[in-house]
Amino acid sequence: MTEHVTSGTDWRSWQESWDRQQEWYMPDREERFRVMLDMVEALVGPEPRVLDLACGTGSITDRLLRRFPKATSTGVDLDPALLAITRGTFDGDDRVTFVTADLLDPTWPGKLPHASYDAVLTATALHWMHSGPLTTLYGQIGELVADGGVFMNADHMTDPATPRINAAERAHRHLGMDRAKAAGVLDWAEWWELAAKDPVLAGPTAERFAIYGEHADGDTPSAEWHARTLRASGFGEARAVWASPSDALVLAVK
Repeated sequence: MTEHVTSGTDWRSWQESWDRQQEWYMPDREERFRVMLDMVEALVGPEPRVLDLACGTGSITDRLLRRFPKATSTGVDLDPALLAITRGTFDGDDRVTFVTADLLDPTWPGKLPHASYDAVLTATALHWMHSGPLTTLYGQIGELVADGGVFMNADHMTDPATPRINAAERAHRHLGMDRAKAAGVLDWAEWWELAAKDPVLAGPTAERFAIYGEHADGDTPSAEWHARTLRASGFGEARAVWASPSDALVLAVK
């Protein structure tokens, strides 16, 4: 059950504004969510127990429950501001539980309400981790996913063997971002500036920047690296099931 939230803050509007800000970076963001949930349904059915890993404002949980009303979700994150938004958005929904935990802390799985999950899902969140800690995390996820269950990670995944393609894709993507920015779209920094001025989110936002700093930049290994590392972490199969010119969705089956 979610924590009771008494504030009159319009949490749904904050969650939606986060979605719009993220879409500035990823215009195809909804497509990766659609494919992710398609594969959840295909492999574990329409009533899964889901772990929303590094859940942020609950974007995955929101889409999961809209599509699969009998699903349940555990969201885990460390960011106090984003967790405030997601707890407020889902206040009173008994299908959802939220846990504050640091994925770099080896004891974080012990804070979860369940020992195993049908699906562990994450999107645009693990790129702040370097490959060593991410490999460790994948080993922990391999222990959390039930037999026959799935793990999916949708994130920025680049191939260092294609530098000309990578440079052209980045330049083209940023042209589109520049046009959207000129039309008034909020970027990441501007969104956080608004949160810092909100009377309810100002405190959690300050805590958030004390934890993370301005931005944490990790590694962005290729989809093949993710698939190979997941297979070494106890998954029987793993490969990309969706890709854009810059991002990929890697699916692993226990």
